[in-house]
Amino acid sequence: MADLPRHKPLTSAQKDAGVKYRRVLLKLSGEILMGDKSLGALDGAVLSNVADQVCEIAALGVETGIVLGGGNIFRGLQAAAEGMDRVGADYMGMLATVINSLALQEYLEKRGQFTRVMTSIAMAQIAEPFIRRRAVRHLEKGRVVIFAGGTGNPYFSTDTAAALRASEIDAEVILKGTKVDGVFDSDPAQNKNAVQYDRISYLDVINRGLKVMDSTAISMCMDNQIPIVVFNLYRQDNLKRLILGEKIGTLVS
Repeated sequence: MADLPRHKPLTSAQKDAGVKYRRVLLKLSGEILMGDKSLGALDGAVLSNVADQVCEIAALGVETGIVLGGGNIFRGLQAAAEGMDRVGADYMGMLATVINSLALQEYLEKRGQFTRVMTSIAMAQIAEPFIRRRAVRHLEKGRVVIFAGGTGNPYFSTDTAAALRASEIDAEVILKGTKVDGVFDSDPAQNKNAVQYDRISYLDVINRGLKVMDSTAISMCMDNQIPIVVFNLYRQDNLKRLILGEKIGTLVS
């Protein structure tokens, strides 16, 4: 008996719109949402830009899940390095992702985009618990689903949470929005001669120590054959252009 295809084919509406992906997982760091503001802040202009771009691809019929980091508010690893218990610090970091998720939800819904926040840690008054089948149903109904709270476990980053949720919802790709144009062989902020990769393998990312996602997340994507596209979120319409099949950023596969 032949194996069933992992991903459902594009719908006729998606084909008519010219989109490349039926279902995606967008990963954004907390630092992205901070913009140029100081630690502990959210930049309304950045949130507006993110919400506008997400609404654009949702209007094309793309089923969109989002995982946000919390580094703009609290960084568990940094707190642990300064003497705080690692488990407690990581839980605080998970709560920071919930704050960011609720903020993005507000910006999306002000634009008329139906949105659900689902958390890995129960907090029924403000969000739904993560239940895979319910999340998939929300996506099928055209709702943007924001996965908050990381994996719900200490010692795992939101990169790993993104890889996990992408695997669970059968996302075709992880789109990692950053402040730079892709993956470089060195830090482009410090080396003006840094070379950008158009395409690179999972193993090369791990072996070269490139800061794409942590090694656990990269390994999970490799095991589940989920490509990652690293791109500059600050460039207008980059997300939509990616969805429409343009070669933007760096492909990790």
